[in-house]
Formats: sequence, structure tokens, C-alpha cells
Amino acid sequence: MEIVLTDEAAELIPAEVLAVPFTGTLSATASRLDGWLAGGLSQLVAANEASAEPGTAAILHTGDRDRPLARRVALVGVGQAAGVDDDAVRTAAAAAARSLRRIGGTLAWALDAELGTSAEKQVKAVVEGALLGDHDPARWKTGDAVSRAERTVIAQAPAELAPAAARAAIVARWTNRARALVDAPPNEMTPEGLAGAATALLESHPVSVAVYAPDDPAIEDLRALPLVGKGSVNEARLIVLRYRGGPARGDVLALVGKGVTFDSGGFFLKPQDDIVRQKADMGGGAAVIGAIGAIAELGLPLDVLAVIPAAENMIGGGAYRPGDIFTTAAGLSVEITNPDAEGRLILADAIWYAKQHGATHLVDIATLTGAMRGGMGDMYTGVFANRDDWRALLVEAGEASGDHAWPWPLHPRYRRLLESRIADLRNTAGKNFGYPIIAASFLERFAGETPWAHVDIQSTAYLDDQRDYLAAGATGAGVRLLTELATRMSGAYSVAD
Repeated sequence: MEIVLTDEAAELIPAEVLAVPFTGTLSATASRLDGWLAGGLSQLVAANEASAEPGTAAILHTGDRDRPLARRVALVGVGQAAGVDDDAVRTAAAAAARSLRRIGGTLAWALDAELGTSAEKQVKAVVEGALLGDHDPARWKTGDAVSRAERTVIAQAPAELAPAAARAAIVARWTNRARALVDAPPNEMTPEGLAGAATALLESHPVSVAVYAPDDPAIEDLRALPLVGKGSVNEARLIVLRYRGGPARGDVLALVGKGVTFDSGGFFLKPQDDIVRQKADMGGGAAVIGAIGAIAELGLPLDVLAVIPAAENMIGGGAYRPGDIFTTAAGLSVEITNPDAEGRLILADAIWYAKQHGATHLVDIATLTGAMRGGMGDMYTGVFANRDDWRALLVEAGEASGDHAWPWPLHPRYRRLLESRIADLRNTAGKNFGYPIIAASFLERFAGETPWAHVDIQSTAYLDDQRDYLAAGATGAGVRLLTELATRMSGAYSVAD
């Protein structure tokens, strides 16, 4: 979808649908249109066909009238005037874009100065909502392609907002690319398939891509990756991506993404209602690929290292077992008490690898613990960190970007739950409480003094049902948060030492 900004009045834009924000009463723009439409919009309101509820759209066909030039005018709900926020605008823009399915053509949006949000924020939210809301995961359908919105024209928008719109479009498109990776079937998106997809997506951008098999001498110290992957016929891969945009005070931001392309649970086999979602267990790896792509396309002045350990956790003769002990790249021995807690194992070694290759700041992102979904629903991502200022920066980046995040506690006393009688630590506590915090405590042992954060996207990476502007399926959770974090680190915002 093409994004266009124009300072022309909304009624002068030829379009299949002209979307006008609606807060329960007609705005000045809507009232002006209403006059040309013989009171048609007022009639929609009077008949209770129009609603301020975000995601709703009441559509009026304009017929042969000279104005507006749009064939349809839609009153799209953005919430009550006092409570309009970015998510409401995104949701309204998504609803407007979806109204063009099977129609195709141009969507026009009437920028509304009366919404109580800045014009820049409104433009960014419209761009994100239209692109994310119109995302189509169904590339495996064999029927005729469904017509979709070809472009979105934001009317009555000052020209100086074009850079903000362009940035929002770049990040939204990379978010959709991450969604496509997660939505792909696991027979295609194997570890090797994920490596190939990353290579193809990034080949035209200033990002170097290196892919290592478990027997490559360059990663011989990473013992967790072959351990987790050896139960599968699809061999594990370590995907290493580098973008050299710095220096930004000499910082190197390392993004470590869990890339378990299918997680059966191993010998702790997952139940049927959960195993069907497990192609999405590489959502962290997909988010890292999308984020570094967006960072590179934006040209941010920051060095970024991305490390994605990719494996399948399967059952087989070679699969690792409860009771096994292995030694991590960091030199710590780990007793396996639960082979379904594999993500933290490969992340631990990937964190070590990132530190060995120059990371000054670390973020790992993963669909790590099902309890996060139980605690946070499908709206908020949990953030843990070994420094309060670093955790606060990630939470702020999430809130600013629309990847909503919430700070979680991480206290040294949780570490006792991972003590093993026969090894340095075990990979689970064996308790029925505190799962997300205990998982984060495990990873913290490998971060050391480096500013590190753990982002658990189990609750947000994959939706069972449509939520707001996001359809059911993959959401691309983390791409916007990580890109905003890199933007703030690159100079727009200061990072405490």
C-alpha cells in the first residue's frame, strides 16, 4: 500500500472510501461534507448507525454528487472526544482500510484537528493502522487474490509531516514482514528456512548476514543450540545479523531473538490446544529480523548486532532428556529439569555470544513463558532488566511505539529457585508459581554487568482473535518497540551510563 500526504481538502480526493473520524458528533470536516451530501451523515448519526466505538464504520454511498469525489464516505469511530488515543486512531484506520477489501482502490483519510491529538501523532497512527490493519496472511490460498487498498491518502495534512509518515510506514512494513515469518507454516519456516528468509529480506539493505550450522567451528562453544535441536531432522542454525550505522557514543545494541521454529515441548510434550500455536515460538527471532531491517532502512546512527538461535524442539532418539546436564558457553553447568524450557537455554548461549562480539547493551526477546499470557492477557508485553533505567527506557519505547510494555520485578532472591543439587543451576524451578520471573532470573545469570533486558512477548506475539487493528495470528510484537529503542539510543534520546 502506498502512503500519500496532501494538504488538499478531503472532499477533493478521488477515492473509493473517504474516512472521517467520528467521536459521537460531527466534526467541522464532517459537517462540511454533510452539507454536500444532503444531510446524509447526519441521518447516519440520527439512526444510530454511526458509532464512536473504535473499529466501527458507518458507510454512506455518495452517488452522483459533485462533492465529495469519494464514492463512499465512512464515519469511523475513534472513541469519545476526551479519550481519543493512538490505538483508537490505529483501529479506526484499520477498519477503514479493511472496508476496501474486495473493492480495492484508494482510501482517503480526513485529518481532524479537533481530535485532541497532535497532527503528527494522528498521521503516524493512521499510517500504522492502515498498513497493519490491511495485512494479509493468506498467501497460501489458491483462489483469486482479494482486492485491497492500493494507497492511503491523508488529506489536510501539512507537508512537514511527510517524514513522520514515511518513518511510520517503514516500521509498519517491517512489522508485517515479521508477521509473515511467524504466520508461515513450520514445514517451510524451519531453522534453515528462517535463515533463508532473513537473508532474502535483508539482502538489499546494509545488513550483513552470517548463518552457522552447529558443527561450524565459529560457534563450537554454543552447546545449547545443538542440544535443543538434535531431536529434529531439521538441523539448528545460528543467524547473526550486523548493521553498522554508528558510532553513537560507541554503543553496540545487541538484539537476541528466540527462534524456536516449532516447539513440541520435547519429552514434556505440549497439550493439543497449545501445540497448534507452536510455529509462533520463533516470534522473538522474527521481531529481531524486522527490527534490524527497519533500523537499517531508517539509517539510524547506531551499531546493531542481532543474534537469532534457531532450532526445533522435537521428540526423537537424539532429543535431550529431563536429567541431562550440559555446560553453557559461559561455563555454567545446567541441569535439565524441563525440556520444554528450551528457549532460555539457547538464549543464554546467544547472550554470551553477543557479549563476546561487542555488545554494550543487550535485549533478548522471546515467546518464553505461557504464564505471561495468563497474567497480561493479549495486550501488554513484560519487560525485565538488571538496571532500572534500562528497563524504563524499554517500557517507554514500547508505550511510545504502540508495542505496549509493562515493567516486571527481578530480585536476586528469585535465584535461589534455580539452584541445583548437582549442577550450577537448573533450567526451571519445579514450582507452580513465578514462571516469567524465574525464566528472566535464569537469563540474568548470563548477562552479567552489561545493561540487559528480557522482553517476554508470549502474551502478544500471536492472537487467537482479532484485537483492535491487529487480525488474529501473528502481530509482529517487538518490532516497533525495538526500533523505537534504537531510535532513542541513536541520539534522539539520551541513555544513562
